[in-house]
Order: sequence, then structure tokens, then C-alpha cells
Amino acid sequence: MTDVKHKISPNTEAYRVGDLLHSAAIHLLRKMRMRDRSIGIGPAQLSALSVLVFAGPRSLKELAAAEQVQAPTMSRIVAGLVRTGFVRRRPTDDKRRMRLEATAKGIKILQEGRRHRVELLAQALQTLPQKDLQEASVLAQFMRNLVSRL
Repeated sequence: MTDVKHKISPNTEAYRVGDLLHSAAIHLLRKMRMRDRSIGIGPAQLSALSVLVFAGPRSLKELAAAEQVQAPTMSRIVAGLVRTGFVRRRPTDDKRRMRLEATAKGIKILQEGRRHRVELLAQALQTLPQKDLQEASVLAQFMRNLVSRL
């Protein structure tokens, strides 16, 4: 992530576009979270589970750092994931630490959630004229590139 070295004036085009992107991203995430609730897992658990699925097993401390929360908060999140069978704790050589990993059930629910979110987006996209759909494709790639600059 790049450090902000100076403030950007709210009067610039970059600031205006940044504000529009921020608002759109927030609204999109809210809509997706509403869909996630229908599969029976909350946003904090889903986010932590996604780290374990896509980045691999982690210690509690590593997972908390990845999710930008304190260890006690992550401990409560993980307890729920273990209780539902989405995550398992594995012993390590250091008896004081455990390794957390996603179970097959956890991977399945994460994939199901992704499929539901993509379907929701696809349903909205298929109502667009072809020209707008092509523009959305270009903008999606733009967003990926923009995220890599942050």
C-alpha cells in the first residue's frame, strides 16, 4: 500500500472520481453482504475463512493481522468457524500454538457464497445493453489495476 504523502484537494477530478468509486464500492459490498447472510455465515467469519482458503493455513495471530483485528476478536471469530465445522485447529511443533485451516465444508461454503454473489452480479449485468456490458468488463479490469496501485 502506498503512503499518502500529501492531501489531494477535493476540487480535483481525481478526488471526485475517487469519491464516486468509494461510494460505489461501499454500496456493492453492502448488497453482497445481504446475499451472504442467506448462506448462514456472517461477514467477519466469511472474510476470515476466505483468508484461510485462498492464502492457506495460518496461526491465530497471522489471521488476525491479515484481517486487521486484534487476536481476542479473531479468537471469537475462529471459535464460531470451528463450531460450525468450517475451520479446524491443527497442532504445531510449538505446543502453545495452533494452525488454523479451512475444512472441506468451509471451502464449500466459501465457494457457494462466491457463486451466489457472482450470480447476483450476473443477473444485474445481463439486463444491460451489450455496449454497457463491454464497458463494465473494461471497468472491472480497471478496478483490478487500480487496486494494485493502493
